Amino acid sequence: DRHLGQQGVADGDALAAEARRHLEPILEAATLPERLDAVVAMVRWTRDGWDDPASPPGRRFWSRRRGGRLDAALALLETDHELRRRYQDAIRSLLEEGDATNVFGHAGIPSERGFLAELGGRIMDRVLPRPRNDRDLATLLRRLFRSESDVDRFDRIPEPLFERFVRLHSLADHPEVGAGLRRSFADGFRLLATWTKSQGLSPKLRKRSRPCEVTASPFHRIAQLSESVVDRWLAGEALADQAEAWRRESERCREEMAEIHRQIEREGVSTHVVYGMELIERCLARMAMMLDIMVAPGEREAAVALHRLLARLASSVHDDRSVRHLTWWTTHLLQRRIVERSGRTGEHYIANTRSEYRHIWLAAAGGGLLTVGTAAIKTALSGWHAPDFVHGLLYGLNYAVSFLLMQRFGLILATKQPAMTGAALAAIVRERRGEDRAHEITEYAARITRSQLAAVIANLMAVSAGSVGFVFLWSALLDRPFLGEAAAAKVYTALSPVNSLTVFYAALTGAILWLASVIGGWFDNFCAYHRLPLAIAQHPAGERLGRERMARWGEALARDGAGWATNISLGFMLGMTPAIGHFLGAPLDVRHVTLNSGVLSLASASLGRGWFNEGMFLRGIAGVAVMFVLNLSVSFVLALVTAARAYELPPEGVRALLRTLYRRFVTAPRDFLIPPRRDPPPLTPLGTDGR
Repeated sequence: DRHLGQQGVADGDALAAEARRHLEPILEAATLPERLDAVVAMVRWTRDGWDDPASPPGRRFWSRRRGGRLDAALALLETDHELRRRYQDAIRSLLEEGDATNVFGHAGIPSERGFLAELGGRIMDRVLPRPRNDRDLATLLRRLFRSESDVDRFDRIPEPLFERFVRLHSLADHPEVGAGLRRSFADGFRLLATWTKSQGLSPKLRKRSRPCEVTASPFHRIAQLSESVVDRWLAGEALADQAEAWRRESERCREEMAEIHRQIEREGVSTHVVYGMELIERCLARMAMMLDIMVAPGEREAAVALHRLLARLASSVHDDRSVRHLTWWTTHLLQRRIVERSGRTGEHYIANTRSEYRHIWLAAAGGGLLTVGTAAIKTALSGWHAPDFVHGLLYGLNYAVSFLLMQRFGLILATKQPAMTGAALAAIVRERRGEDRAHEITEYAARITRSQLAAVIANLMAVSAGSVGFVFLWSALLDRPFLGEAAAAKVYTALSPVNSLTVFYAALTGAILWLASVIGGWFDNFCAYHRLPLAIAQHPAGERLGRERMARWGEALARDGAGWATNISLGFMLGMTPAIGHFLGAPLDVRHVTLNSGVLSLASASLGRGWFNEGMFLRGIAGVAVMFVLNLSVSFVLALVTAARAYELPPEGVRALLRTLYRRFVTAPRDFLIPPRRDPPPLTPLGTDGR
């Protein structure tokens, strides 16, 4: 014990000496930049060893043994009066030469320039260095908190230790410095209130708010109350009544934002509107924390409130540099609306009764027969000698027209379903509650799977049989095969997973199928946000074409616009991808299971008795099987992951769902393949809470 005690004293003396060595540059700095550099170096030294290396990221904890550097530095300054005097003089000089207004009123708050400008600015900051403005102490804050671990360490400083830190930096012997810091604090509060008012009364938010006069708006009133609060605080007057009135007005601001939120979810989401709402929310949250400091009854309560504010500032400053964070909180509502639109569309692809199951078979068979013409035209176009762009444009037109015809006649192309049903499944997971949650989710998944399987089988059977019939009819009328022997053999090679990059191309096609559904959802939101159906109905051209006709066109856009966007974008992405790949010299092509089943059938029927082609036909069949798996699985997984993120479903919940589905499939595989002999009981439709 004596040895351990002596060792502890020795370690403490060494730590104190090291702390003194790191404090000296702060005391000896002649200029503000030198002093700031020394402060940053000192803070980084105190952080070293704060975390237990065995604790995972995000779960750090404070260890007194490992956090001894900050404790040692504070103890040294508390016991060495001369050192403390020199240190406080250095901090006084730093605060007098610097401006702390932006620390409270700007750091970590998005600028008012809008989402795209903010995004471009953050990207440029990654590429080009930003010149330092050392007088702005917000720059010091950004230098001190450069990583998530820096923020986490500061947040977990024990309260007693932070109280000692605050007491040391209160500068009671220099009241003029404290008064200047209070003025900067008040100015920061005013800036936040001004930003709240300007955003809340901006045209983009006002037209979505409840109608009222400007003077009656909570965003206007809170700015007036904020000015009154800081004036009374600077004058040392009682704040209880004013603080309570400010909090009530802040709550009214949030109620107004909730109304705006509900409206944009109904009528269409704009990233600029969401950006403005987030700016207001951050300003209100920070002002509430600053108000807690103003009304704190004692030093301890003030220190706790200050710690909470500085921790939020540190977190916001760190997030302020993140392109990913900006993109996420600005676009998550748009992502959710796109996913919800896909989920609603996906419901139509789920057979709940045997009659709906038969309808899927018939509609998918019709889609397969229509694809025969698409495959024949595509095969004919591939023999033309034309520039890549022309080829891609013609392919895209062929696909887009085919997909639009399917939409017009209510036919089904199976590969478009997974991107929709994946979003529907995520919505089901989010909405279902109660004891029957697991049963309802697995039942929905079983219905999705057997509906998808029926559509794929019907597509492939119809397109294969139709393609063979088309070749026989072609040969009977023109007395020659549709494809020559060399061209047919080339088809076998192109589809083979052994002789080509069919595996990669099939996965890429799955991603394109998912992306097309996203574009469709985005266009649906675009039409809703800009109220295009109403704009078409009210267009001046209605005086010549007829108001009723314009109204019908507007209704058609509202009803079918998302499908048009999905089908047209899908067609041209499938058509242009090979042309873009050839232009770039990159291995880019598409392999669509239904379309290439038709192409394979055209080639094999054209070869007549030589259809087997020394086993190459089997490789073509293997390629189609690969396309079947990858087209569907890639688009489904991408849709499910996107929807899970948009709905903020926990990863563990998704993994638990997959385990539940696996157990259900192992115990009752028939449920995932064919419907029961009797119609199952109806499940709660989407859009309810499932209770």
